[in-house]
Amino acid sequence: MRFRTVLTRAAAVGAAALLAVTALTACGGDDTAAADNPYGLLQPGVIRAGTLTDAPPNVFLKDGKFTGFDNELLRAVADKIGLKVEFVGTDFSGLLAQVNSGKFDVGSSSITITEARKKTVDFGNGYDFGYFGLDVPADSAITGFDQLAGKRVVVVQGTVQDDYATKENLDPVRVPDYNSAINQLKAGTADAWIAPAEIGDKSAADSNGRIKVAAKQLSPTPTAYAVAKGDDKLREALNKGLDEVIADGTWSRLQAEYYPGRPIPAGFEPGSGSVAVPSPSAAS
Repeated sequence: MRFRTVLTRAAAVGAAALLAVTALTACGGDDTAAADNPYGLLQPGVIRAGTLTDAPPNVFLKDGKFTGFDNELLRAVADKIGLKVEFVGTDFSGLLAQVNSGKFDVGSSSITITEARKKTVDFGNGYDFGYFGLDVPADSAITGFDQLAGKRVVVVQGTVQDDYATKENLDPVRVPDYNSAINQLKAGTADAWIAPAEIGDKSAADSNGRIKVAAKQLSPTPTAYAVAKGDDKLREALNKGLDEVIADGTWSRLQAEYYPGRPIPAGFEPGSGSVAVPSPSAAS
């Protein structure tokens, strides 16, 4: 009986030792995984970014490659912090929810910071400013935003332009993407489209004279990359990389490339505001 008790105690001690070793090994594995993926990305070393395919010059597909000012800037920012970027196309209406649910690490699509959107995602520092554009059919008599009451106004669902139209009591027609908005103007089923101005400019230029830009007005808040709520490590890393690409002239070069001739509003400072912005000529 005594011998059996000794054996039982020995077995218990051995099991406890084995559990301790297993626990230590597991902890070591967690530490290694964290070191390999400090930002908790879906794939270590790669930012999976949700973006759009049809919104030039901000975000679009060209020859099968995701490009545009926002996406090229994100590539440059990611490179500064030792990461690559994998872009995936989606609709803007679902983008922020997809970022917060973990489908994407980052949202890249000229996302204007608003208080309502801050309830769904966190934002990095602002990297761009934007204007609202008012696109209308070429034969339209509309010349300003103050003439939209009672008109059939189209917006892309979930955008800041949608917010604006709703606040102005315009009862907008909501569509899922920019191509749908453009097609409504071309077909004559909409009187006006409130668009991001750069996208509206490009759409009018590519319409063979069927669409014109009637007016523009400055958006009150900047655009920024979106990350999941509480994803502070990735957000702070993106902010650091953004300041570095501002300082080395990349931001100015991309501004000149994608928005040639567009003036920068007085008082706008990209990033943290703590680094000087080189002129495009100095950056080239």
